Amino acid sequence: MENTYKFAVIGGGSWATAIVKMLSENLDEIYWYMRSKSSIEHIRTQDHNPNYLSSVEFDVNQLHLSNDINEVVAAADYLIFAIPSAFVQKELNNLKISLKDKIIFSAIKGIVPESSLIVGEHFNLEYGVPDENFGVITGPCHAEEVALERLSYLTIACQDEEKAKIMAKHLQSDYITCKTSDDVTGTEYAAMLKNIYAIAAGIAHGLGYGDNFQSVLMSNAIREMKKFIKKVHKMKRNINDSAYLGDLLVTGYSVFSRNRMFGNMIGKGYTVKSAQMEMSMIAEGYYATESAYKINQEKGAKTPIINAVYNILYEGKNPKKVFKKLAEKLD
Repeated sequence: MENTYKFAVIGGGSWATAIVKMLSENLDEIYWYMRSKSSIEHIRTQDHNPNYLSSVEFDVNQLHLSNDINEVVAAADYLIFAIPSAFVQKELNNLKISLKDKIIFSAIKGIVPESSLIVGEHFNLEYGVPDENFGVITGPCHAEEVALERLSYLTIACQDEEKAKIMAKHLQSDYITCKTSDDVTGTEYAAMLKNIYAIAAGIAHGLGYGDNFQSVLMSNAIREMKKFIKKVHKMKRNINDSAYLGDLLVTGYSVFSRNRMFGNMIGKGYTVKSAQMEMSMIAEGYYATESAYKINQEKGAKTPIINAVYNILYEGKNPKKVFKKLAEKLD
């Protein structure tokens, strides 16, 4: 029966494009929503996304492309949302179809700003999606390496193990290895927090700190992540698993990390606005920093790294001075 399920990807960016590529290894048809009519037309005629991962060539006979989100949502059983968290509600505002009977997996790494909720909570409270019908697709995995077909790993989290296995089966291939998890909330928060720590790693690099400091920063970051997630969702989990530590490391160190790139620019003296204008892609960690900081005002976890990034990005404090104080708190 699994083969009768229809899959759709919502989003037109690099991660959405990578997910369509993964699905195309296993499915004869994929529904794909993106806003841009010109991008859709380009894919139909040139076989690749003009703006993201343009080296990936698609068999357009496999793709049902549309800029009508209702058409795509209506056609599919499994919906994969891969839109920057800052813009997901804008797309959802166009929906006229209920999501209650859909199975939704989020590849979004952040907080929905309109509700200050992680994506799973937002879909549950705002759209009535049952918890057992919601899952998360997380790394460690960069879209650029998927495009290159370099061996990569995904964690598929869902309360309903069978749905997690179905999603994993349709994403895995010779170069994609999938494992499943029941820690939906923990993996969602980890995916959001690791972008903040990647910004911190970038700031440190931009300020001239070396590898020795970076290693200490990352080892403190995983412990900080553990404390934060334990406060918001206490359950048994191994923070050293790839969905947590692995995703943190690849985002903190990789040359493909847009959050590290953003932080590096801040460390080199760019203003937040100028760094955002310079980048062609969204640095999710910028929005996540404010959300995590505010959530932790209630939860009370000890988070000196998140606080330092917040002070720099949102309070305009001097990165050099902030990191000098931060360095004294790390061990």
